[in-house]
Amino acid sequence: MFTAATHRLMTDYSEYWTDAAQRAVLFTDILRKRGNTYLEHLEKDQPPVLVFDYEMVLDGRRFDRPANYALVGILDRRIESSGGAGESQPQASDNPPERRHRSCVAAKAPKAASRPIVIFDPRAGHGPGIGGSKTDSQIGMALDAGHPVYFLIFFTRPERGQTLADVRNAQIRFIEMVRELHPEAPRPAIIGNCQGGWAAALVGAERPDLVGPMVFNGSPLSYWGGVEGANPMRYTGGLLGGVWINSLLSDLGNGYFDGANLVANFEHLNPANSLWSKLYNVYAHVDTEEKRFLDFERWWGGFFLMTDKEIHQIVDGLFVGNKLERGEFELDAGRRVDLKNNHNPVVVFASFGDNITPPQQAFNWIVKTYGTIEEIKRRGQVIVFISHSNIGHLGIFVSAKIARKEHKEIIASFDMLDYLPPGLYQMQIEADPDEPGEYGITYAEKHTDDILALDDGLEDEKAFLAVRKVSEATDTLYRAFVSPWIRMANTDATAEALRQMHPQRVQRYVFSDLNPWMIPVKTWAAQIKEKPNRRPAAENNLFSAWEAFWSQSIVDGMNLYRDIRDAACESMFKAMYENPWMNMVSEFAGTVVPDNDQDLEEVHRRDAERWRENMATGEFADAMVRIFLVIGFADQMVQRKGYQTIGRLFAKSPRIEDLELYKMQQRVREQSRIVQTDTEKSIATLPRLLAKRHDREDALAMIQNAVESLGRELEPQEQAALQRVREVLVA
Repeated sequence: MFTAATHRLMTDYSEYWTDAAQRAVLFTDILRKRGNTYLEHLEKDQPPVLVFDYEMVLDGRRFDRPANYALVGILDRRIESSGGAGESQPQASDNPPERRHRSCVAAKAPKAASRPIVIFDPRAGHGPGIGGSKTDSQIGMALDAGHPVYFLIFFTRPERGQTLADVRNAQIRFIEMVRELHPEAPRPAIIGNCQGGWAAALVGAERPDLVGPMVFNGSPLSYWGGVEGANPMRYTGGLLGGVWINSLLSDLGNGYFDGANLVANFEHLNPANSLWSKLYNVYAHVDTEEKRFLDFERWWGGFFLMTDKEIHQIVDGLFVGNKLERGEFELDAGRRVDLKNNHNPVVVFASFGDNITPPQQAFNWIVKTYGTIEEIKRRGQVIVFISHSNIGHLGIFVSAKIARKEHKEIIASFDMLDYLPPGLYQMQIEADPDEPGEYGITYAEKHTDDILALDDGLEDEKAFLAVRKVSEATDTLYRAFVSPWIRMANTDATAEALRQMHPQRVQRYVFSDLNPWMIPVKTWAAQIKEKPNRRPAAENNLFSAWEAFWSQSIVDGMNLYRDIRDAACESMFKAMYENPWMNMVSEFAGTVVPDNDQDLEEVHRRDAERWRENMATGEFADAMVRIFLVIGFADQMVQRKGYQTIGRLFAKSPRIEDLELYKMQQRVREQSRIVQTDTEKSIATLPRLLAKRHDREDALAMIQNAVESLGRELEPQEQAALQRVREVLVA
């Protein structure tokens, strides 16, 4: 027994150290390939990391007010590279966009009348393409659904003097071009990822007539939101003294802000993953993780620049100032951006596992911008929110699993959103028991209290009012007394030298082929990979288990450090900004929820009177829409299948089939407001709309047909509403 155990121990020992040494060489070689990938990507001017082919449609750098953005049309699928990244293998984006010719993507669209989809990728340090970096992605799901797909890309260096207004105006021109290419299709749906979400919101607020449904994925629009003890990133601006630090970094960049700083901030949030887990996972699974790691690092290591004006407006107006949800944000001098201007349906997707944009920052703007559910309804606005329990920030855009479920179903719901009654809904996605691989979609009506329930209250945001004032003061002092000296001493050469010395860049090119010490690593790795030479340890190797144990111990230790650090930062923030002196500053600075100058109670009263006056007027189509709204929303929930069933019945009805699409949408909005204003009176006045006997008979027959076609039993509330409608029509 002792001999067998000793033999096992010695065998595992020898096997483990052979494997560990080989993995060390292969891991170092992967880092070498990462460095080469970084350099090759730079040489090609960092094209999008899309795995789909595309063509240039419109280049924003050629506008009268240029911006470093371009609109491209997705043509077809491209096969993902099969490994060995960093060894000059072809990619979907090998040809820089500026070298492609402009083409009419409309000619390649799957269906002429399909709604086009435009994707806004985030410009937050990294380059474009994350929304289409895999076959199963937002682009892939949209193509599978038959939509023409467009993508907004951007280039490494912005135009000199470029502002956020220039970017927004360029994006508006891109959407106008999409409308020109698809004149017969519904207005394009806009999908905004992270920073692309608030960028899309700016477009929707400025030109709501151009866009259709809008999706904000992991997008911060309520920058002060969060839960105490869980979301430390929101305290960073206050602890650093505000926007002045970004002004300093922009001055050191000679008018440009380095996106590598933003990437470093992201990694700073989770040091265990950045410093250990991500790399150890590659080391531990060196035979299988190479391609995934290098594909991701091509995007993660692509650092893009912003102008000093852009980053200052972003940090001062959004992240520190939180002016967008408050209606105080200005892109053009004297013109405030009002999110309420956008009357198109909005879908907001966030995750409780997201430590960069937690649900509070993604959802709270709904409450602060509109105030009450009554105001959302009065404005005819449809807002749908959807949450995930644990996926991380990048997973919202990158995960193939999320794409095949959430993004697929969001895209499939675009046309239905125009027919939902105004209000706030939660989109619930559940597996369909009748169709494996498919999902049943339910929209549950919610109230603003349901959004606030995700937070621990808004009172803790009061301190950020003081942060905003401190930020304005420190930035003013910096710009007056420090900035001129730095600008005078700095040049393009010194700025570029500082960028190249950034740790995010150094860690890449120091392991590349620029380093002669990597030459033997490449040779050794090639020899080890040959089958007779590669000797991985067995899965049940005792020393491999010991290695995994110590790795997890390192992770636990780093997580403990992170938790202590975050708790200390939160305590320091509270000590700095929640003391009596700063409370006085906060009181002077305003309120967390901005005051509305309008007397909304009177506005809502007049609005209700208007809809009550219209209850007794209408035609057969109005009556049927009202009836199905009364029944379908009796339990404050509606299933997509039920809506689709009613839509098919309407399409087959000789009395409704000829109704134009926009007129039907208008009727749904009008009848929805009538039902929401006074449900009982809306039912009682149905005989006025169905004055003739054959009208009522046709209506009752259509109702019966709908009930039989649903394929399920009605809920008690739906059954009661149906019975009430029948009583009124047969009386």
